[in-house]
Amino acid sequence: MRSRSIIVIGFVAFVCAAAATAMVVLYLQRTARLAAAGPLLTPVVVSSADLSFGQTLDASKLKIAMFPRESVPKGAVSVIDSLIGQTTKVFLAQNEPVLVSKLSSIGGGLSLMIAPTLRAVSIKVDKVSGVSGFVIPGDRVDVIAIVDQSTSSHEALAKMILQNIEVLAAGAQTEKKGNEPITVQSVTLLVDVPSAEKLALAQSEGKLHLALRNPNDTELAEETPGLTTKKLLSGPEDEKPPPQRTVTVSKPGPKPEPPKQVVKQDTLTIFRGTDAKKEKPAMDAKPAAKDTLGKPAMHDTLTKPPGE
Repeated sequence: MRSRSIIVIGFVAFVCAAAATAMVVLYLQRTARLAAAGPLLTPVVVSSADLSFGQTLDASKLKIAMFPRESVPKGAVSVIDSLIGQTTKVFLAQNEPVLVSKLSSIGGGLSLMIAPTLRAVSIKVDKVSGVSGFVIPGDRVDVIAIVDQSTSSHEALAKMILQNIEVLAAGAQTEKKGNEPITVQSVTLLVDVPSAEKLALAQSEGKLHLALRNPNDTELAEETPGLTTKKLLSGPEDEKPPPQRTVTVSKPGPKPEPPKQVVKQDTLTIFRGTDAKKEKPAMDAKPAAKDTLGKPAMHDTLTKPPGE
């Protein structure tokens, strides 16, 4: 009986020793696999989809991803519940770590992106005028306004009113037209106060189109007077300036000399020998007086001096 008890105790001890040995072996093997696989991993909360500005976080927008402990960015969070209800201040790509610095606990994420003296203005565009939906937050665009001048010149005018404008947000909105809901594309632009006035007036009077820019192209194009329907439909010949007329101007000849003025003399000087006598010309002399018989008067008869 005693020998049987010794055998049972020895068997139990052997089993315990075997189990302990197996556990140690398994632990060492697991440690070896982890060491071979790389550093230890840490859970980090990331976005499950692309998130724009001002979106309120919930469980459907977040998920857990394993990051190497040495690669976890500063400000990362490991628990999803700690981020529920907060608002994004920047654009987050899918699987991007959700950092505390990218969130706002007071809400209004888009308003926090607006610098002082600037304004965020939303405009309506369609898939064509909005560059087929390729405009995303952070892009730079030019704004072209098309206004129908039916009240003045009876033609439309297209003109670029703003250049190199930053896009804050872009997306679709649902509005009601009558009793049917429709989807409208909207783009939010960051502009100054005068540009905000231009956008409001242009959107009220006509239609806006966006032209996507290269992010490295910051040079502003030269301002143009705009394009009218008449200019658009005119051919190259119509745009040529009218031919210039050549006018030949003859060189004026020498001026004629003014006619010499003849000085009319009232008296003539007549020399007879050494005597000089002034007399009036015969044409200017008064007719000689006549007597009653028609003969010249004696006192008017020219007499010769003696000796002639």
